[in-house]
Amino acid sequence: MKSQPRPRSLFRIIFGRTTFVILGLLLQIAFFFSIFRWLGNYIHFVYITYVLVSSSVVIAILNRPMDSSFKMAWIIPVLLIPIFGIILYVFVQVQFQTRALARRVNLSVEKTKPYLVQDPQVQKRLRAASVRGSRLVDYMNHIAGFPVYENTAAKFFPLGEDMFEQLMEELKAAKHFIFMEYFIIDRGYMWDSILEVLRQKAAEGVEVRVMYDGMCCLMLLPYHYPQKLENMGIRCQMFSPIKPVLSTHQNYRDHRKVTVIDGHTAFTGGVNLADEYINRKERFGHWKDTAIMIKGDAVKSFTMMFLQMWDAASSKSKNEENYEQYLVPADYKLPEVYKADGFVMPYADSPLDEEQVGEQVYLDILNQAKSYVHIITPYLILDDGMKNAMAYAAKRGIDVKIIMPHIPDKKYAYLLARTYYPELIASGVKIYEYEPGFTHAKIFVSDDEKAAVGSINLDFRSLYLHFECGTYLYRNSTVADVEKDFENTLEKCIPVTLKDCAQYNWFGTKAGRFLRLIAPLM
Repeated sequence: MKSQPRPRSLFRIIFGRTTFVILGLLLQIAFFFSIFRWLGNYIHFVYITYVLVSSSVVIAILNRPMDSSFKMAWIIPVLLIPIFGIILYVFVQVQFQTRALARRVNLSVEKTKPYLVQDPQVQKRLRAASVRGSRLVDYMNHIAGFPVYENTAAKFFPLGEDMFEQLMEELKAAKHFIFMEYFIIDRGYMWDSILEVLRQKAAEGVEVRVMYDGMCCLMLLPYHYPQKLENMGIRCQMFSPIKPVLSTHQNYRDHRKVTVIDGHTAFTGGVNLADEYINRKERFGHWKDTAIMIKGDAVKSFTMMFLQMWDAASSKSKNEENYEQYLVPADYKLPEVYKADGFVMPYADSPLDEEQVGEQVYLDILNQAKSYVHIITPYLILDDGMKNAMAYAAKRGIDVKIIMPHIPDKKYAYLLARTYYPELIASGVKIYEYEPGFTHAKIFVSDDEKAAVGSINLDFRSLYLHFECGTYLYRNSTVADVEKDFENTLEKCIPVTLKDCAQYNWFGTKAGRFLRLIAPLM
């Protein structure tokens, strides 16, 4: 039986936290505009100052080490909205809260570095198997800090409900600890079922930690929900709670989906902890999502990812934790039903450094492809590098196919995505829309030998502004399962042609083109 959305009373809507957050932001914006009106009395001086300052800001933007799409998105408001655009740009660039968060993240990453050292023998065997295939691992080792592993089995889930069934089984078997980090948690059948298991495990003495993104406190969970979990014996934190204060610090969200159990089992993918992800509640037709479970040595990276974010989520001083206790047990043996073959590399991406790790994984797959690259994504809002890599791969004969939703969850994102269709199709990329509903999966699979499954969408927010994670598989037997799911999903899709693009609604197309100018800032 599918769960029904809970009705919200008028009182809760008017006096809820979301209303106060919006009201606080509006009051601050009104204050800034009152200052602008006062400056209108000195229009000549303001105009000369504007020309000088805006020219300086535009030159500064053009010389910043950022993607050209971001440069254009900033230059437009700086030139078209004279004072406000300049102040907004300066406001975004000078953010002490963001710097404080970056310091905490960097400190937590440094603390876990000793546990994420590459085994040279594994790297040597990978290089012997494929020099080209080892290049991405070299990048991950030297820049991102994530090793590649052997002795790891993987299981792919083509739907959220498949993942949920396995997750419940693994949670019930936990003996030492459970770590859960999710972008969205919403009360309903899925979360209530999980929470009951977590409550029982905490009562048994299992260490249970839950962390979710602060966006949940706006619409889904009460602000003091962590205290409710603490009362059950479950340690809980919100990452960056939303507050009624203008700050770009709140623009960086924890979009990861991670569960780690006893140091030997981990889950990740696109599935959040809410009923629509397992099709218990219908929102946009059938919800197509994917996830992956890994068992073995590679789980160590997910354990460290969680502990990094847990430490960074709080600015309070803490006692040093003993991370050793959370590593894969030395005597752990894979169950016989699982096959550990090939190479597995979990990885994370942070918006607070100069590296777009998630995008580099996708670009490497596109650039190294010999036969095909198949992609499922909910959004298609591309920077020049990604767009050109897709087009170039198709032009050199690679079969590049992309599956998108036919029923979108965000209308503006759908309008934006469709502006990329004509140029990609013209270059040889094949685009399809999932007719039964919405695709929330985030997968790349290529040449029957490599795949990436994780939380990373093909849009600016995921690639530049979110904390993300994924699992890269190389010559692992699970790659075949990912490709099989793509082919099965393709059978339920509608191909998109240039003729279809020409018949799209005129207003929607123009709106999408306009939004594309400022897409990086949305």
